Amino acid sequence: MPTVKMREARAESASSRETEKLAALAKALGHPARLGVIRMLHERQTCIGCDIVDEIGLAQSTTSEHLRILKASGVITGEVESPRVCYSLNQEALEPLRQFLNDVIGVPAEPTVS
Repeated sequence: MPTVKMREARAESASSRETEKLAALAKALGHPARLGVIRMLHERQTCIGCDIVDEIGLAQSTTSEHLRILKASGVITGEVESPRVCYSLNQEALEPLRQFLNDVIGVPAEPTVS
């Protein structure tokens, strides 16, 4: 019996970690400015930080904070191309959220390409 309980505890722990990661991702997406950044990067594929500041229309420091949050969550990546930073969308980071939402609304999983 103890083995079964250990397996259940591990499954609950893995599920809890997955839930925490989804919550952190949702929190990172939980601001209109950050959604605007994601939409912009999706449309342009890549963007220099100063272009994002101009597009979003917020102060540079505020935009930088939103970019920091998105980068920390893994949703975007930023590569330094001195003296600028070039940002791009990391769609793989959004995959767990897409899968979760598909499960919730009952959309069948897409087949994986081998």
